[in-house]
This record gives sequence, structure tokens and C-alpha cells, in this order.
Amino acid sequence: MSSKSSAPPALDRKAIFYMFLLSLQFAFQPMLTRKYTSPNICRSSVILMQEMLKFLLAFFMLTVSGSSKKAVSGWNVTTWATVAFIPAALYALQNIAALQAYQTLDALTFNVLNQTKTLSAALCCYYVMGREQSYVQIISLFILLLSALIMEKIVPLDFFSSSLEIPELESRHWTHGVAPVMLASFISGLSGALSQKNLQAQGGGRNPYMFSMELCAASAIILFSSLLMSPD
Repeated sequence: MSSKSSAPPALDRKAIFYMFLLSLQFAFQPMLTRKYTSPNICRSSVILMQEMLKFLLAFFMLTVSGSSKKAVSGWNVTTWATVAFIPAALYALQNIAALQAYQTLDALTFNVLNQTKTLSAALCCYYVMGREQSYVQIISLFILLLSALIMEKIVPLDFFSSSLEIPELESRHWTHGVAPVMLASFISGLSGALSQKNLQAQGGGRNPYMFSMELCAASAIILFSSLLMSPD
């Protein structure tokens, strides 16, 4: 009796297309943000407009997909607040920190350091949801972290050389660039894990466009409230 080996499912064209769009976003967003966003601008207002635009885009996609009636069926404010508000507050803080890093770091450095959010997501999924990683995944995550440390010359390539000299970088590079992007990376993993846990606690099956709208609305409320109490 012959047994056929089951091959892993291949990516369909839609998945490849969306992955391509995501790669373009990662490539161009740091450069465009640094070029067109003044360092003196009120960052909360930038993130607020970003959330409002994302809300409109998610609403458009929800309407075009024809699933709006099903998405709003059974919706209530209590569930929205339970699922969306804590992750939305974290996402707002993450976006402000990322914007600070965008304005300080070059695009390559930002993207390399920003990829440590994969490690953050794995750690937060473990502590928040109890999801363990395989040995191969753990090794891959630490290689990712090592590449970021090498990129910032924290771990130099000539680590085992006798003449070990780590060049000093200006303090602004660390305080306004490295620290904010690492904070944003950690918050990304934490907010993602909390969102997934909350969605599973609510039974799952939530429309992704609707959930994006919920997050954007909660973030907009939080940011607008902070602006009312700010000198900006």
C-alpha cells in the first residue's frame, strides 16, 4: 500500500500580491515619512490623521467586500471597548514612537531594527497566550536579534578580534532613533498578542476590516483626548 507524502499548500496569487504590497510599504515608508514629515510637527496629530484615513479605507473595503451587514450584526459598544481599546492605546503609542524613529534613522537601519518585532511577537504570544516556539524558530529569532545588534555595532563583526573597538554614536541616534524603534517593536508584539487573545475570548470570526475600524476609532478617541489636554 503506497502512501503519498502531503506537500505544503502553495501560496495563491492573492497572498503573493499582498506580500508584495507589504514589502513595498516596508521599503518606502521610512523614506517617505522622513522626507515629508517635519521633525517639529505635533506627532499626535499626524497619527490621528493616519488613524482617520485608515478608518475610511477599512470602511471602503468593508463596503466593497459586501460583508458589512454581517460584520455589524451583533456589534455593541461593550465588546468594542473590551476588544479594541487597550490594543488601540498601545498601537497609538507604537505609532508615535515609530514616527520619532522614522525622523531620526535612515531607512535601512529602521527596517532592520523594526524586524525585531518578530521576536517581540513570539515572546508576547508565549507570555500572554502560552504559545511555545520550536527550536528552529527560537534559533531563527535570535539570529534576527543578532543581525539587529550587529547593524547597530553593539555586537561588532570583529567580536573575536584582539583589537575590539566599538565606535561611539551620538546620543540623539540612541534616544531619538534606536530606543523609540525598539519600543515600537516591543509594543507591536504585545498589542498583537493582546488583540489575538481578546478576539479569541470573544469567539473569533470578527471581520478584519471591521476590527481595523474598531482599532482606528479607539485610537482616534485616545489621541484626540490627549490633544485636548496638550499644549500642542
